[in-house]
Amino acid sequence: MQRRKFGREFKTEAVRLVRERGVSVAQAARDLDVHETMLHRWVKQAAADPQHAFPGQGQMKPEQIEIDRLRKEVARLKAERDILKKAAAYFARDAI
Repeated sequence: MQRRKFGREFKTEAVRLVRERGVSVAQAARDLDVHETMLHRWVKQAAADPQHAFPGQGQMKPEQIEIDRLRKEVARLKAERDILKKAAAYFARDAI
């Protein structure tokens, strides 16, 4: 059995159904044929960050993009540091 995938529009409409129309999460979940826990998670995500909720497949939030950029920079700096350590050890050995 394959996992069902829900688009951003479906999720935002489900959240709108709960928040604006006052339908209970349990009833909305039954009507939309989704699990209650999933609908609760969608409502929580939309409340936490309405602009960037449900980014979709392959799209990242701005914070995640920044984290990835910083991780790459840290890896590059560690490589440079290791090269410099090896060079310093090599030249220190020749000086003795």
